[in-house]
Amino acid sequence: MKKHMMLWSIALLAGTVFGLFMKGIESFTGKEVYVLLLNIDYFPIIKNISFNEFQEFLLHLLVSLAVVYCLYYGMQRYQIRRIVWTCVWLNVLIAIFLYGTTAFSSRTPEITDAWAFMYWLLGHVIYGLLVGFGIRQYRKSSGEES
Repeated sequence: MKKHMMLWSIALLAGTVFGLFMKGIESFTGKEVYVLLLNIDYFPIIKNISFNEFQEFLLHLLVSLAVVYCLYYGMQRYQIRRIVWTCVWLNVLIAIFLYGTTAFSSRTPEITDAWAFMYWLLGHVIYGLLVGFGIRQYRKSSGEES
């Protein structure tokens, strides 16, 4: 139970910081990276449902939960020791893959917008660092890692 509470805490904290960072970047620069973060226009089943910002943010936090659980159990299964580095690089790969979804929405940055892409990557690096340090700290404190 403690493990799940910790993983939920990591996911919700990292996801919230990530979201607020992207919202701040969008507010200061006008680059629609927060819209991209919350964008679900490319999901066939739910793209026609109208969500408000809060509901979209909750979906973002659910994705954060799934990512944290996958990272935690994936690193445990494959006995990965470089937790922070792994979390950062996997999140950079996710960012690169997901940036392509900008092509499916008129609300998101142009796929050729280099600044938006850099902010998008930076947000994912921050998220990866938060998740990585959180998981590493939990594994050390629980005795899973020496």
